[in-house]
Amino acid sequence: MREAVEGTTEAPRRRKAAVDGSVLAHQIVDVLVDRQAVDVVMLDLTMLSAFTDYFVVATVDNQRQMQALIESVNEMIDGMSGVRFRQEGAPESGWVLLDVGPVVVHLFGLEERARYNLEGLWSRATEVVRVQ
Repeated sequence: MREAVEGTTEAPRRRKAAVDGSVLAHQIVDVLVDRQAVDVVMLDLTMLSAFTDYFVVATVDNQRQMQALIESVNEMIDGMSGVRFRQEGAPESGWVLLDVGPVVVHLFGLEERARYNLEGLWSRATEVVRVQ
């Protein structure tokens, strides 16, 4: 085992994620589809982004459904070791972002999804799953 010498600096090693991002993203897709989200898309950003590995994008019909989806994703990851949950935005805004470790979930109202066009902005990403 190599010991660090006092006064030297070594580049920090990137820790292996506690949860496989692809598996987690697929689980999130399943939760969203089960809860009636529409046009659910999973994008692989592993070769394009330093801040996340996957986007999951879905459209919801109303604020109540969006809140239910937020709660369902939070319940799904509750207790998973090494997975954080952070929410940005509120259902009444029409766009909520969920930061779930190696996966970023975007929940949109229909108009907001068309306006922001994330799939177009990230068109170089690989589409892994699309459930309509």
